[in-house]
Amino acid sequence: MAEEKKVGTYICKGCGIGDRVNTAGMATIATRECKSQVTKEHDFLCSAEGVKMIQDDIDNDGVNHIAIVACSRRAKTEAFSFENVAISRGNVREGVIWVRPDTDEASETTQEMAEDYTRMAVHEVSVMTPPTPSGQSEGRKNLLIVGGGISGMTAAIEAARAGYEATIVEKTGALGGSAANLYRRVPESSPFKDPEDSGVAALIAAVDADSKITVHLNSTVTKTSGAPGRFSADITTESGATATENFGAIIQTSGFTEYDANQLPHLGYGKGKNVVTQMELEALAAAADGGVIKTADGKDINSVVFIQCAGQRSDEEGHLPYCSGHCCTTSIKQAMYFKDQNPAIDTTVMFTDLRTPGAGGEDFYRSGQDKGINFTKGVASEVTDNGNGCTVKFRDMILDEDTSTDADLVVLATGMVANAGVDIDVVGQDDPGKWEVSVDSILNLDYRQGKDMPQLRHGFNDSHFICFPYETRRTGIYTAGPTRRPMDIGQAIEDATGAALKAIQAAENAELGRAAHPRSGDLSYPSFRKEGCTQCKRCTVECPFGAIDEDEERYPQFNEGRCRRCGTCMGACPVRVISFDNYSIDTVGNQIKNVDIPEEFDEKPRILVLACENDAYPALDMAAMNGVEYSAFARIIPIRCLGSTNLIWVTDALNSGYDGIILMGCQKGENYQCHFVKGSEIAQDRMSKVDDTLQSLSLEPERVETYEIAITDIERAPQLINDMAATIEKIGMSPFKF
Repeated sequence: MAEEKKVGTYICKGCGIGDRVNTAGMATIATRECKSQVTKEHDFLCSAEGVKMIQDDIDNDGVNHIAIVACSRRAKTEAFSFENVAISRGNVREGVIWVRPDTDEASETTQEMAEDYTRMAVHEVSVMTPPTPSGQSEGRKNLLIVGGGISGMTAAIEAARAGYEATIVEKTGALGGSAANLYRRVPESSPFKDPEDSGVAALIAAVDADSKITVHLNSTVTKTSGAPGRFSADITTESGATATENFGAIIQTSGFTEYDANQLPHLGYGKGKNVVTQMELEALAAAADGGVIKTADGKDINSVVFIQCAGQRSDEEGHLPYCSGHCCTTSIKQAMYFKDQNPAIDTTVMFTDLRTPGAGGEDFYRSGQDKGINFTKGVASEVTDNGNGCTVKFRDMILDEDTSTDADLVVLATGMVANAGVDIDVVGQDDPGKWEVSVDSILNLDYRQGKDMPQLRHGFNDSHFICFPYETRRTGIYTAGPTRRPMDIGQAIEDATGAALKAIQAAENAELGRAAHPRSGDLSYPSFRKEGCTQCKRCTVECPFGAIDEDEERYPQFNEGRCRRCGTCMGACPVRVISFDNYSIDTVGNQIKNVDIPEEFDEKPRILVLACENDAYPALDMAAMNGVEYSAFARIIPIRCLGSTNLIWVTDALNSGYDGIILMGCQKGENYQCHFVKGSEIAQDRMSKVDDTLQSLSLEPERVETYEIAITDIERAPQLINDMAATIEKIGMSPFKF
């Protein structure tokens, strides 16, 4: 039997709230209008006494739905964290008294704002339900790491140090990856002067010695299914033998492949033994093992030219448009191979922009200068065989003239191409049950959205590089190392450590049924009314995280572990049958409908602002902290993501008599800042069709605006509200006023 609903409203007078607004009047509204069974005021609600007052009502009076009318929901989250109850927040501090002038003229509209936020909080919580576990969650604490290079071994070692078991799957017969082919590496510790041991042997020894780490060599992952806490992976050996193992989280560290220098015939590659790539030079240096480095055909080397950005940082077809991050320091390191062997060997690094990232990059560059390495700013146009070696024709960028130089050996800095797997946006749309192994895939996911991690650009796996660098669009699966972005060894080690910690967090959250970032800890998950579902598949297709499959009857099947709780599925549903216990069409709709809408002749418009809780809402909070004022006619509702916006909210608001609507989401596109990756983009596509709704209601298109807001827009976000107020003053009140 369902527990009887009992709403308690708690109004704070602290932080100047009681000095600016009539809290007794707000309490009366909560009790009489909103039917709150318990309504109390307190001088400092977040104090120990205030929190105890609320807890006592929960324990002794059966209050299980709590509306806290005080500060922003982003403030005092720990103080107002009560278990097994539904909680809403009415923002009267940042949302009212801090954005309105303290004058007699403004007092009336300030009070109206406070009363509306009281109504909104009580009506929101009245249709919320405390989230309960779904029963799907499991808590396996072992990690699957796909790729046994430096990133993969580091991730496994860090996981083992934290007490978690790790399994490495490596497709070759040995650990080490690309780094195993290095003679030396760029130094990672002070004084950053000389190349040092690659560290691969030490990592392999550490992996072999750790009982918590299992290694599968000559193996691939031929199928991955499940969710955080309960992933299932088929690990298949070269012979075809397959074992199925279960994991709590996955880290993909599949590394990179050196760019194909055969696409650079103008630089002489493939036409002799005197032009090599950086990785090929590492093999020559390793063969010499500290002795004299010779060309592949055994010739002595007295002069070397290192050509930077060979086939990269170029818009030419087939070239890499990006910088691979490590090439400049790698060339300096390799030039030192020769200088340390014989200072008389002439070494020249030819560059357009010399980049030496990392704490010791500048020191390493200075060390190269001290050893006599030449640095020439120039662009190579052609490398030809001159009989004794090579002639390098180039444009000298300092003298601004064409010239040439001879060298016994030319080394091309060709850059890295991510081993990211297949990049297919959507597979199995019409037949989600169809699935087969792809030899080009890394993970062979059974997700209907694709077999591998989505790629952002240039073939690198997508990750939320601005807000949550390791989070991907596949919850509980993390990427690290050069498969995520171009990087050197030092950065790859740091990257793998971060990914291991995120994977551990995902496994722990999954056991408790909690969401991953950005709503970490949220216990809610989507559900739907089957009898109302039209099987349109919009929720399945639009989910940014592949969290929705289909059952045998083609109804949506929600996967709690994969879900990030963004609500994009809820916004996509045309029949509004998808909801969360604590976030639904009704929780927002109730707030919209219960704002007091003055009559037309009162000349008090109402502007609805649906603000993303991750960027736009914090920007408005910070604007309030800085004393930035905005219109008293705005009513702001934070939403999980703009992608959760259902058009019914817009329609209901217009029909209710709102004069203007502003939707504030995050930046979309290639440099997206949307915490849910695609939510803002999806929402703005939906909103592009709202003009049809406005036309059907004979309303001006200026009444509904959608904006991309950054968390730093503390001046711009309030100004957009004021601009809408000015627009309404110009075009007039809505004809739908009651």
